[in-house]
Amino acid sequence: MPPFHLAFPVLNIEDTRAFYADVLGCIVGREAEKWIDFNFFGHQISAHVKPDQCETATTNDVDGDNVPVRHFGAVLDWSDWEVLQEKIKTSGIPFLIEPRIRFEGEAGEQGIFFLHDPSGNAMEFKTFKNMESLFDKS
Repeated sequence: MPPFHLAFPVLNIEDTRAFYADVLGCIVGREAEKWIDFNFFGHQISAHVKPDQCETATTNDVDGDNVPVRHFGAVLDWSDWEVLQEKIKTSGIPFLIEPRIRFEGEAGEQGIFFLHDPSGNAMEFKTFKNMESLFDKS
């Protein structure tokens, strides 16, 4: 699968680097005074300093959760997802939606959690018991 590229606004480089590199474990790529690239689980993301563009996303009700409409994230292997959620918990970063299992025992069984980065960008991390069900319609 080819990697995707995503550019998004952030408040500053320092907090962004600390979150993406130190907490999420992303490798830092190229950078300049007003932007920084990361290897985000095999994909390239570019954080651009643009404080006036940092705003909280509106939400939609999804299965009883207020899910931020504008969000990005990664689909991880189950064990990597468990490790990351524990790392987030111990870091003290609050979850928007606490880690939980959806559709338990069903074909689309998945783990999810949501959080904000330091600039308010919403992120979702998920996993599937059967990764082949990622694009299933059921």
